[in-house]
Order: sequence, then C-alpha cells, then structure tokens
Amino acid sequence: MSIFWRKSIFIFAFFICNIYNLLAQDPNLAAQYYADGEYEKAASLYGQLAERDERNDYFFNRYIDCLLNLSQYEECEKVIKKQIKRNPDNAALYVTYGSLFDRQGREADANLQYDKAIARMAPDYSAVQMLANTFVKVAKYDYAAKAYERGAEKLKDRNRFAYNLGELYRRKGDSVKMIEQYLHALSADAGKLSAVQTLLARYLAPGDFPELQKKLYARIETDDNPVFIEVLAWSFIQRKDYKSALRQVKALDKKLDENGRRVFELASDAANSRDYETAIAAYDYIATDKGATSPFFFDSKRESMECRRKKITEGYSYTQEELRVLESDYDAFLTQYGKGKQTAPIILNLADLEVLYLNSLPKAVALLEQLKEAPGIDRNTAARAKINLADYYLISGDRWESTLLYSQVDKEFKEEHLGQEARFKNARLSYYHGDFQWAQAQFDVLKSSTSKLISNDAIDLSVFIQDNLTSDSTGTAIRLYAGAELMAYQNKFADAFLKLDTLRRDFPDHSLQDDILYIEGQLYEKQHKYEKAAELYQQVYTRFPQDIRADNALYAMAQLYETRLNDPEKAKGLYEKIFIDYSGSVFAIDARKRFRVLRGDKVQ
Repeated sequence: MSIFWRKSIFIFAFFICNIYNLLAQDPNLAAQYYADGEYEKAASLYGQLAERDERNDYFFNRYIDCLLNLSQYEECEKVIKKQIKRNPDNAALYVTYGSLFDRQGREADANLQYDKAIARMAPDYSAVQMLANTFVKVAKYDYAAKAYERGAEKLKDRNRFAYNLGELYRRKGDSVKMIEQYLHALSADAGKLSAVQTLLARYLAPGDFPELQKKLYARIETDDNPVFIEVLAWSFIQRKDYKSALRQVKALDKKLDENGRRVFELASDAANSRDYETAIAAYDYIATDKGATSPFFFDSKRESMECRRKKITEGYSYTQEELRVLESDYDAFLTQYGKGKQTAPIILNLADLEVLYLNSLPKAVALLEQLKEAPGIDRNTAARAKINLADYYLISGDRWESTLLYSQVDKEFKEEHLGQEARFKNARLSYYHGDFQWAQAQFDVLKSSTSKLISNDAIDLSVFIQDNLTSDSTGTAIRLYAGAELMAYQNKFADAFLKLDTLRRDFPDHSLQDDILYIEGQLYEKQHKYEKAAELYQQVYTRFPQDIRADNALYAMAQLYETRLNDPEKAKGLYEKIFIDYSGSVFAIDARKRFRVLRGDKVQ
C-alpha cells in the first residue's frame, strides 16, 4: 500500500474518532435522545459525559434515570456505589441510592440510605435546602421534613426552615402541623404574612380555623409579636365573624398607635356583609377614640349614620320614631360641624333619608339647593347634588327644573361617568313624557357608555321603544306605559296601577302584557309586598319566556328570594336558570357570580 493511501486511511480514522468523541460530548444530542425516550442511546452519551465531568450532578442523574428506565438495576447500583466512593460526603447520592432500592421494592434498604443521607448532611443552609429538595423530587416528604428538622437543630434555629416545613405538611395534608410551622415562619419573618394568609385561605378547611385560632391565642399569650394578632383578626374575617375580628383590630390599632385605618377597613367589610352592629361599633370607635384629627373621622361619622339608616330601613320593620331619632343624629352632627365640603356626603345621605323614608321632600330639596352652592365644594360633589336634586324635582313633578339640572351636569361632565348618568336620566325623563324619538337617540349614544349599568339600561330602553313604536304607530299604548313608570318613580302607586289597568283593558292584545306584569311586580316590591311581587315576576317568565322582560323578571325574583324572602336555595336556582337559559342576558355574568356565592364558592 502506498504512503498516500496509508495517510488517507489514518486521516479518515482520526476524523471518525473525532466525530465520535464530539457526539459523545454533545449534551444536546443526549438530551434529545432522552426526550425521545431512546434511553439506551441517551445512557451511552450521558455515561461518557458523566465520566468526563465527575462533578456534574446533572449528567450523573440523567445517566441514572436512563439506567432505571432500562431496568438495568445492577449496572445502576454499580455506578452509584462508584460515585459514592468518589464523593462520600455528597448526601444527595444516598437519596439516589435509596430511590434505586425503592424501585425494586426494597423499602428497608432504601430507608437505610435515606437515613445515611440525613446523617451526612452538612450543617449549612444551602446543604439542608438542597437535600430536602432532593427528597421532595422523589416524593419522600417525610424525609424532606426530617432534613429540615435536623438542619434546624444543627443551625440552632427552630424557625430557620419553618416556611419550608409548612409547605411540606401542606402537601401531606397535615393541617395541624402546617399551621404550626407557618406560625413559626411568621415569628422569624413577619414579611411572609401575605403569603401565609394566602396559603391558609386556600388550603384550610372551615373546620381547621378553630385550631388556627387556638394556636394563635396561645402565641399571643407568650409572644408580643403583633403579627399574630393580625392573623387572628384575619381568621375571624374569613369566617365573617366581624365582632371577634373587631376586638383584635382595635387591639392592634392601640398597640401600634395607628390612625384607625385598619379599623375603618374592617368596618367597611362588616357593613358590606350587613353586620351593621359591628360596623357601627367600629366607626364609632374611630370617631370617639381617634377624634376629629383622624383622617377617617368624617368618613366614619358618615358611614356610621349610613349603617344606622340601613340597619333600620333594610328590614322594613322600622317605626317613624326610629327614623326621627336618626334624623336628629344627622341634624346634630351638621349643627356641630357645619354644612360644607367635609360634611357634604352626610348631607347627601340625609337628603335621601328625607325623601325615601320621611316623606320630607321640601327639606331634602332645601338641603341640596344649599349644598350645590356651598363654597369650596368640589365639582364632583356639586354634580352629585345636582343629579340627586333633579331626581327630587322629578318626584315632585317639576319636569323643567329636573331637565335643567341634568343638562348642566351633562354639559360639564360630557365624557365622564357623572355626565353619562345625567344624560341617561334626562333621556329617561323625556321617555316618561312621551318624547320617544329624542329619548331613543340619547339611549343609542349611551349604549357605548363605560358604565355597564348605564349601558345595559340604555340598551334595554332603546330596544323597548323601538319594538313598541314599530307595533303601534300612534304610540298610545307605550305612552300609557311610560306614564305608569313615571307614577311608579314618583311613588304614586294608586295612579300607576290605574294607568296599567287602562292599558290592559284598552290594549288586551298588545305585546306590552309582559311589561305590565313586570312593572306591577316592581310597584309591589316598592311597597314591600314581596310575595306578591315574586308572584308577578314568575308570571312574566312563565307566560312570556321569549319576551324581553323574561330575564329581567327572573333576576328581580332571584334578588327578592336572596335578600328579602330569605330563601337562598330558591334564589340559587333562579340565578342558574338565567345564565343557562338566557346566556345572552345582561344579567348572566352577575347571575353566575351570585350562584357561585350562594353555592359557597370563594369568589374574588
């Protein structure tokens, strides 16, 4: 053979060997084989990579995984023992060895290796964390907990790994130990409060809260850390026990010398849940204990009186004497602090009380006429006073004063919410008085309102006008109906019923029959005759299931059963019917939310 050919063969062989070596050292190719399930090829490459880089745990662990997937247990044990001999202080290797025994059903041998791993664990934070994570990866949560516990002993810090232990006990479903460890974690780092509360809210069952509270009371007796009072208050709020929560929140407010913010927030939560007694007590605490220097003073006074009003009026079993006492409380406050910028919200609430419950329309009008001209009143408050005042003038029958005030707000707040509300009410006023074309044009513009409520109402009235003017060119029937709605708005119930009776008699075949029943239901509801109102709403959706008032009636009936007739199961069924049978309804989203709340789901 010539020298040329010998050199060529040598170069070719050298080239092939280099390619082989390059392939063997290519972790990307090994990873691809592993991902494709070609464990034999992957094992060959990972074995060479691990041999070349003895300290690379990733290559070694992948090699072991390949051997286990190939059920090559003897080879696997040989490789692990060799690695342990090279690095006997690497605790994670004993976990790997134990996993091999577990794979073969040799539990005693596996546990022996796991115990060795913990015994070899170095006394530093990262070593403990790494070993515990190794145990977690192979689902050995008990041994992961042992690693953390032994690590805490070695580091002489009971709380060092408390949060990690809480996570482990959460995974195991051991709520008692989970609670204990999370509280240890808060002792070490109060900054974990939000994370701990989120986890407790998500994973504690209702029956676990008494255990949490018992442990918290024990902590509070021996530990001055205010974080435990905060968690205790939070735990009561989760169970809607606002009275117990208030005791803790007041204690925190005093202990930390706060300005009442925390108490004010609790009061708002209690008020939203209709626990008016607790809300009033919380607001009064701020007003009395914090005084007029508190930034929450005027808001607390206002909300306290508002809660008193709701407590009296929501049950509709109040007496005029109770209302007069509340009125005198409002008057006394305004006499003491004056009628101006700071007390404006209280004046607005008092005016509502006068109109809605005390039938004192002239006093309400006088209050708001004075308020809208008061110096220093911000533009939003002045606009709100004008809108409410326009409502009151409409109730009294002064159409032109109403439309003037609505128009003023509409002009000043053209693209803002207040302006859209004023425009809607002005258009509705025109609808009440039979100017249907102009009203419908305004409603069509308001369909794109940023306020969902205004948009939905505008769509509803626009469609209603369109449908009824199309079927009745004279507009006589819809004019009667709109007049009845105005009478209902003005609380002239007898006149409203008379108009509806005329409409039913003179137009027996008109498509407004479902609307007549619906507004009659509203009239009875305004008079607190809830059973009769529910009966009429039921007629609407059973007799006219395809007409536009069907979903309105269903929703109104569901609201009655939830809030007035004390039958949440009935309400739940009605809400479900809305989002199933009327999925395109504007009420569908809210109906689904109310259904979930009544079912007991946690809804954000």
